[in-house]
Amino acid sequence: MHLTESMRDFILHWGEMGTKWGVNRSVAQIHALLHISPEPMTADEICETLGLARSNVSTGLKELQGWKLIKASRSLGDRRDHFHSIRDMFDLTKAVVEGRREREYAPTLAALRIVAQEAQNDGTSPKVRQRIDETLETMQMFDDWYVDVNRLPRRVQLAIVKLGGRIARLLPKGQGDKSP
Repeated sequence: MHLTESMRDFILHWGEMGTKWGVNRSVAQIHALLHISPEPMTADEICETLGLARSNVSTGLKELQGWKLIKASRSLGDRRDHFHSIRDMFDLTKAVVEGRREREYAPTLAALRIVAQEAQNDGTSPKVRQRIDETLETMQMFDDWYVDVNRLPRRVQLAIVKLGGRIARLLPKGQGDKSP
């Protein structure tokens, strides 16, 4: 595949952002290429286009499949896998958020539950226990909200996202009040 300047810039920027998100630069670049590619690509085509080693591409493709960001398909008469990214941006964003929730947020909640329980009996001061409990409660509240919203039909989720900050105009304005 021939890359134009804007395609190269997109792939390079996606790679840079990947490193900030904790993803290997090559993995993010592979995803960027598959995301903008109009047709599925083989691992060899990815290697050639990005100038990456075959082993690096194979590892990256497995990682992206683990994140459920890409899928492999086959063509009649061709033994090679052809890879493509999730095409729908809403579905792609949901896959990223769900993957991060499973890998980062949910384990943190589980650890906080254990820590909060331990703190009840190990001599942790009441002020520290209160801070741990507050952290757990707040994180659990956001996770419960996410789970509830995730159950809604897509059209409702889109309406909520589009509503965005406009909802703030409907609510009474507080004067620095941070309480619910």
